[in-house]
Amino acid sequence: MKKLLILLLAALPVAAHHSFGAEYDADKPVTLSGVITKVDWSNPHSYLFLDVKDAKGAVANWKFEGYPPSVLYRTGWKREVTMKAGDSITVSGWRARDGTNWAHAREVTFANGQKLFFGPPAGTGDGGNAAPVEVK
Repeated sequence: MKKLLILLLAALPVAAHHSFGAEYDADKPVTLSGVITKVDWSNPHSYLFLDVKDAKGAVANWKFEGYPPSVLYRTGWKREVTMKAGDSITVSGWRARDGTNWAHAREVTFANGQKLFFGPPAGTGDGGNAAPVEVK
C-alpha cells in the first residue's frame, strides 16, 4: 500500500504539466499577425489571444501559450504595459498537433519592431530552419 501511494504521488507533477512534444509540432512553425484580445498572466503558463484575419477577411482567434508570469517579468515584460488588449503584434511559434488555433509562442514582435520572447524554444529544436506554415 505504501509503495502504491508513493507511485501515485510521484505521478502528480507529470499530470500537472505537459511536454512540448505532446502538444505542439516542432515541424509546424507558425507566424501570425493580429490584434490582442486577451492576455492571461497565469501559472504554470501565460496565454495571449490574438484575432488573426485571413486573406478573405475572416477572423480567427488564436491562443498562444508561453512562460509563466515570473519568467516574463524577469525577461522584461510588465503586466498591462508591455502588451494589452487592442495592441497589434506578430507572434512566432509552433502549431498545436491537433490542428486547432492554438500554438506555443516563442517570440512576439511589437508594432515598433521590438521583440521579446514569450515562451521557450521548442522541445526538439527552435524551428529556426523550417519555413512558416501558411494559415488558411
